[in-house]
Amino acid sequence: MKKSKKLFISTIVFAILAIIYTIIIALVDKQSIGPNESQVGLATINQFFQKKIGFNETFYKLSNMLGYIAFGIAFAYMIVGLIQLIKRKSIKKVDTEISILGLFYIITLIIYVLFEFAKINYRPVLIDGKLDPSYPSSHTLLALFISTSAIFINLKIIGNKTLRIILNTITIILAIAILIGRTMSGVHWITDILGGILIATTLVLGYLCVTEYFKEKSTNNKTEIA
Repeated sequence: MKKSKKLFISTIVFAILAIIYTIIIALVDKQSIGPNESQVGLATINQFFQKKIGFNETFYKLSNMLGYIAFGIAFAYMIVGLIQLIKRKSIKKVDTEISILGLFYIITLIIYVLFEFAKINYRPVLIDGKLDPSYPSSHTLLALFISTSAIFINLKIIGNKTLRIILNTITIILAIAILIGRTMSGVHWITDILGGILIATTLVLGYLCVTEYFKEKSTNNKTEIA
């Protein structure tokens, strides 16, 4: 079985798991345990962890700051794609990995907007006096997707092995720091964090699946020409 097919199956499996998990969060064990008596799914589990974690403003501010760095990484790859487009004068000549990454950034943004409207859960704390949507943890989702996809993009655009290892190590540390910071900040229920991880994993697998498909297609075309 081709690698792209294996990745496609993995993507579908995780996508189904993410959908089922989201439905469970939306419907199972709903209780008014949030601020302003807001209802929360899997309330028993969430309440248990929230009492252990509480709210930590330092972790909240730190994870926010690190989140901007993650956005900066995504912006940097967008700039790389734009430079390639200007120099090569055709979107078809932009590196496939960069073009597909741009598409998945858009998909990620759409997912974020959809959940802002869906409002599956609300935060366990008020932020600036407001009750904001909480599921999934967008910082977790974005940090994991941006950092993980960056590792594979760097293999393509950075020739210096030492520099590539350094940058990939930084992005991995960044993702872990945001994940820990967001969890320990207490501004999300534990199920929001897990939801962010699950959806991010689905997106990463989807990105790898599409890039591998085009890589295999390109290889087959070159073989036929030869």
